[in-house]
Amino acid sequence: MDKPNINTNKINWNFDNTYSKLPKSFLSETLPVSVKSPQLIILNHNLSKKLNLNFSDSSNEDLAQTFSGNLLPEGSKSISQAYAGHQFGHFTMLGDGRAVLIGEHISKKDERFDIQFKGSGKTPFSRNGDGRAALGPMLREYILSEAMYNLNIPTTRSLAVVKTGENVIRENILPGAILTRVASSHIRVGTFQYIAAKQNKKELKAIFDYTINRHYPIIKQSKNQALDLLKTLIDKQIDLVINWMRIGFVHGVMNTDNMAISGETIDYGPCAFMDTYDPKTVFSSIDQMGRYAFCNQPIITKWNLARFAECLIPLIDANQNKAIGLATEIINSFEKKYEEKWLEMMRNKLGFIGTTEKDRSLILDLLTLMHQKKMDYTNTFCHLMNLEIQKDIIYKDNDFQIWKKRWRERLSANQNPEEHMKLMRSVNPIVIPRNHKVEEALNKADHDNLESIIKLLKILSTPYTKQKDIIEYQLPLISNKKYQTFCGT
Repeated sequence: MDKPNINTNKINWNFDNTYSKLPKSFLSETLPVSVKSPQLIILNHNLSKKLNLNFSDSSNEDLAQTFSGNLLPEGSKSISQAYAGHQFGHFTMLGDGRAVLIGEHISKKDERFDIQFKGSGKTPFSRNGDGRAALGPMLREYILSEAMYNLNIPTTRSLAVVKTGENVIRENILPGAILTRVASSHIRVGTFQYIAAKQNKKELKAIFDYTINRHYPIIKQSKNQALDLLKTLIDKQIDLVINWMRIGFVHGVMNTDNMAISGETIDYGPCAFMDTYDPKTVFSSIDQMGRYAFCNQPIITKWNLARFAECLIPLIDANQNKAIGLATEIINSFEKKYEEKWLEMMRNKLGFIGTTEKDRSLILDLLTLMHQKKMDYTNTFCHLMNLEIQKDIIYKDNDFQIWKKRWRERLSANQNPEEHMKLMRSVNPIVIPRNHKVEEALNKADHDNLESIIKLLKILSTPYTKQKDIIEYQLPLISNKKYQTFCGT
C-alpha cells in the first residue's frame, strides 16, 4: 500500500528516479515504516539552499512528518538497495537493512542527489535487525559529515534529523531517530559485488552503464570503459584517503559496502579523529585486529579496489586471463600513485614549495618524532604555522628543535614566507571535531539540549579560519581511558 504523498511544490522537490528503473535484482520497493510522534531536531539550511529546497513556508510539524517518512514528497519513489560487502574481510550478501532511498532530487544546477532516510524501519534486507537507529549515532553522522564537508573532503551530507517518538533497544533503551542523508549516489563497490556474485553479465553491464552515465560520462568515449572506470576509481579513492590522512581521520569500518563509487566518504559509524599521532590508532570497538587502523587505510583502499576489479573482469575482455592481467597491472599502480600524492600532501602541510630530495626524510623524521613524543597531530602543524594552540613543553624538546631547524632551512629555499604560510593554512585545519567534544554534545542532546551541537557545528563550519574563544574545542582530552566508538546499529 502506498503512503500518502504531500504536495511539496512550495518546497521545490524535483524527483527523477532513475535507479528504481534498474532490474529488480538491484532493489526492493520499500516504504519507510511510520513512526508515532516525529519531532524535527535539526535541519541543514545551508545544504537546503544548495539543493534549491525552500522550507521557510513549512512548519516544523510538517517537516517532521516528511523527514520521518510518515508522508512522502510528491514524485518520490521509495526503495531499498541491494548490495554485498567484504565486512572485515568476509564476504556477505547485504542491502539497505535500515534505510530507504526516497528518490533522486535534481537541483537548479542540474545536479543529481540521492535522498535517503536512515533508520526508517525494516526492509527486505534487515535480516534480524529492527531497521531503526538511535538519536546519538544519527546526530553524530550529521556533525561529522558536515565537518568533513567544511574540511573540503568529498562526503555524503546530512539534511535533517528527526526523533521518532519511539525507543530503540540496544544495550540500553535509547531515543529513536531518522537521518536524511544526501549523496551523489549510493552505488558502492558492494553494489557491483552483489551482481557479480550472481554471475549475471547482463545485469552487471546494466549497473556498469548506469554508473558511467551517472558519474563518469566522459568514459563513454573510451575504447575500454571498464579499464578506464577502474583507473578513475583508483584516482578518486587515493585522493579521498589522502584527504583522510591529511586531517587525521580514521573511518573505522572500510568494508567494501562502505566504499562509494562516487568517491565520497560514506557511512559515519565508528569513525573518529586522531589526537595524539599514532599510525596504529583504532577507535572502533569491533576492530580488534586493527584492520582499519589509521596507517592501514591506504592498504585497505587498494584491497577494496582489487575486489572491485574482480567484478569488472567479464567487462574488461572476453579472454579472462587477459582481463585479469590488465586489471592486475592497474591495481598494482596504486602504491606509486599513492606515494606520490601522499608526499605532495605532506609537502603542502609543511609549506614546501617545489620538491627536493630531502623532503621525504624531513617528513618521515617529523612523523617519527610525533609518534615517539606523543604529539598532537593537528596542533603540531598549527604550531608550525605559529598558532600556539597549547603551550606544550614538547615543542621545546631538543630533538624537535633540531628537526625544526632543518625544516626552516628547507623553507628558506623559497624567499616568500607568506607563500609557505598560505599553503599550510589551506590544508591544515585549526580545529577538528575533537572526539570528547562530539560526545559531550551528543550526551546533552540525549537530554533535549541542542545548544552544544549548534555551537559545535558553527565552530566546525570554518575549520581553517582563526576564531575567538574556541580553545576548549582545540585541545585534546588528557585521559588514560582509551576512546572507543561503536557502529550505532
